[in-house]
Amino acid sequence: MSDISGLHFPDGLKYTRTHEWAKIEGDVAIVGITAYATHHLTDIVYLEPPIVGERAEQNKELQPEGAVESVKASTPIYSPFSGEILMINDGLVDSPEKLNEDPYTNWIYKVKIEDGSEIKNLLDLEPYRKHCESEEH
Repeated sequence: MSDISGLHFPDGLKYTRTHEWAKIEGDVAIVGITAYATHHLTDIVYLEPPIVGERAEQNKELQPEGAVESVKASTPIYSPFSGEILMINDGLVDSPEKLNEDPYTNWIYKVKIEDGSEIKNLLDLEPYRKHCESEEH
């Protein structure tokens, strides 16, 4: 069991139960993975970003691409919203280890929010922190 007390969880973001964060700017969500995810993955060595123009479904794995790989494991990336992938962070493809350094400034992709009501399915800071704590037990 690991200790999550030292992990940073910024307020003002929305979180998924699969450990993605979303910063909402109008009808676009900027998406990355949380410090909890990077803590458990440890040394991230590869990022397979989603494909620009593809459609994402809320709480589903990005298809046909979208994964983060570390020396320990590979994990799919899920989408906090349904909509079209608008952009990926090309800098992370070349330097995925930046996710370990700061997962909140190093976003992975941007998605157009098709249905704003989907936000009700996401977690605020405290419910997300409690979710992480429950996974540790």
